[in-house]
Amino acid sequence: MKAIGYYEPGAIDRDDALLDLTVDKPAASGRDVLVRVAAVSVNPVDTKIRRSRAADGETPVILGWDAVGEVVGTGDAVETFTVGDRVWYAGAIDRPGTNAEYHLVDERIVARAPRSLDDPSAAAMPLTLLTAYEMLFDRLRVTEPVPGAADAVLIIGGAGGVGSVAIQLLKAKTDLTIIATASRDVTSEWAKTLGAHHVIDHSQPLAPQVEALGIGAPGCVFSTTHSASYVEQVAELIAPQGRFGLIDDPDVLDISPFKQKSISVHWELMYTRSLFGTVDMARQGEILTEIATLTDKGTIRSTMTETFGRIDAATLKKAHAFVESGKAKGKVVLEGF
Repeated sequence: MKAIGYYEPGAIDRDDALLDLTVDKPAASGRDVLVRVAAVSVNPVDTKIRRSRAADGETPVILGWDAVGEVVGTGDAVETFTVGDRVWYAGAIDRPGTNAEYHLVDERIVARAPRSLDDPSAAAMPLTLLTAYEMLFDRLRVTEPVPGAADAVLIIGGAGGVGSVAIQLLKAKTDLTIIATASRDVTSEWAKTLGAHHVIDHSQPLAPQVEALGIGAPGCVFSTTHSASYVEQVAELIAPQGRFGLIDDPDVLDISPFKQKSISVHWELMYTRSLFGTVDMARQGEILTEIATLTDKGTIRSTMTETFGRIDAATLKKAHAFVESGKAKGKVVLEGF
């Protein structure tokens, strides 16, 4: 089958950064389903792993986790899906990725795709949906009030892939005031169209801007990017006993400014449940099923903003470079082989 992968990690501008390959088609067993991949998206995690993970001998690294496609095979222990089901999912970080014609994935982290979305629009969503949902409701517990805090959540990086979904989830599932950050007119407008009540500029000091809103100190802050550079600002603006969550990978995170206010810190990695086979691993399939229903009702919309063409090495290299530029809003998608 066709696949796109690499052998040596490094920068995207190298000729061999991503290669068109032919590899063996996998077969489903156990709880795995075999999916014929129709569309994928590119996430920051793809670029991070491409820069750092080396191939295991002659076995190439195949990236990609978001996917939508058709089930074409099932393992003998599969209970939920049958051949012909159209599904969406975000995969597992310790297994080969979705940049291939066929892909194996555990049924517990898979759901039937929204009927109202075409393949590219659906492929844009799973990883960011799961990341935002788990952070907001499992880690930060935004529906549990912080005593004395404003019923508000601040999202740093509101126009990115995760921020775009987080805004929508808060709008759909809570009555909380949503404050998002953006630094350009186009990203500010994007965050507003998704449901943010207020948009402030993260290139300027945050605390005075939050105070000027006149709603009080938010109880929760969700940082999607450059988290280390915002710690002191968050410590100033967040309510005492508030909750701070992050998803990026700062080299050093000095949280000592949080001590005086007893701020709790929560890290979210969407892959934790699949990586450790947690007892609640199937929760990811349940989340995707819930959001598929909300999407088909028109409550949640796709965050796809860029389609780069077919799934091949040349197109993926362009998509990786665009994601690494930091100029993307929403999600970048590729379709077909």
